[in-house]
Order: sequence, then C-alpha cells, then structure tokens
Amino acid sequence: MITVHHLNRSRSLRVLWLLEELGLPYQVTRYERDAKTNLAPAELRAVHPLGKSPMIEVDGALIAESGAIVEWICATHAPRMLPPAGSEAYIRHLELMHFAEGSAMTPILLNLYVGRLGEHGAPLQPRIQAELDSHFAYMDSTLRPSGHFVQDTLSAADIMLSFPAEVAMLLGFKSAYPRLAAFVESIHARPAYQRAVDAGGGD
Repeated sequence: MITVHHLNRSRSLRVLWLLEELGLPYQVTRYERDAKTNLAPAELRAVHPLGKSPMIEVDGALIAESGAIVEWICATHAPRMLPPAGSEAYIRHLELMHFAEGSAMTPILLNLYVGRLGEHGAPLQPRIQAELDSHFAYMDSTLRPSGHFVQDTLSAADIMLSFPAEVAMLLGFKSAYPRLAAFVESIHARPAYQRAVDAGGGD
C-alpha cells in the first residue's frame, strides 16, 4: 500500500492522478494549508524536514520530490510510461521531467510570491511575465500531434507537466496557447483524473 502525503491545492494531485491511472492501491493522508498564510501546516515537517508535499511512503520508505515519485512509480509499476532507456525519446523525457519542476516552476513561483508584494513588486513583473510567456510557449510547441509530450500515449512527462500547464490556464494563457489548453482539457476529462480530485478532497 502506498501512502500519499497530500496537501490541498498543491502539486501532489499529480501523484494521485498517476496512481488512479495505474489502478494502484493507495491511501491519502491529507493536510490543509493555513487559511491566512496559505503555507503548509507544521505537521508535514514531522514527515520530512522540508515540510513539503507530495511525499509517498512505501514499505516504510519515504520518497519526496514530485519527479522522483513519478519516476519511481512508473519504473516500478508502469514501465510503458517511460521511453526505452538510451532512446532519443528517453532524452526528451529526462529534459521535460526536470523542466517541469525546474525551469517551468521558477517563473510560476516568482509570479506567486512577487504578486503578494503589490506595487513593491511591480518593477519585476515585466520580466516575470515574459518568462512565463516564454516557458508556456515552449510547452505548447513541444506537444506532439497526439496531444502528448513525449510518447503518443500518456507518459510520465505528461503527468509532470500537467501542473504548469494548468497554471498557464489559470493565468489566462488559454487563447495564446490552444494546444496547451487542449492538453489540459483532455487530462481533466480523464476519469482517473476526476477520481484523483475526489480522492484528494475535491480541490
């Protein structure tokens, strides 16, 4: 049994979605953000010193970091969701798995935190918005005709890139990047995704 330490309104929904796609048994330990600060609760630090989600526990072992979790689940339970090692597709897979939590999340988080500064953060906004546009444009251009990022079926890269793609839609980039918008619509329509939302508490 896999235990998912799930924080509401967070990137850990991707892990629940993956587990639902694979039909793997799991249980959810849910944590709520502080209503005022929007930060994760202190209880998560009892699980891991950084106090972040997602994390999973398997047979007493703790795995943190979204990319590591998705890679481990796919390698262990669904190798079909990973391109063959040594192939050109595998190189693209590695690039996009790291892009999802590295390059893509940097301007997203800057936009979130600088936005809280109000007018004090205004000088930084043009650069942040340009970086958001650049990264979302790259994602849009990277999608294959099948609507997936690496393979023509659902892969680990699709799971990882779902979050920044959803953020792009929330930030109003739907009309600018219709292929990315179609990707988000397609994953939201998947029964496994909808079950994951319910399992995570509905948000």
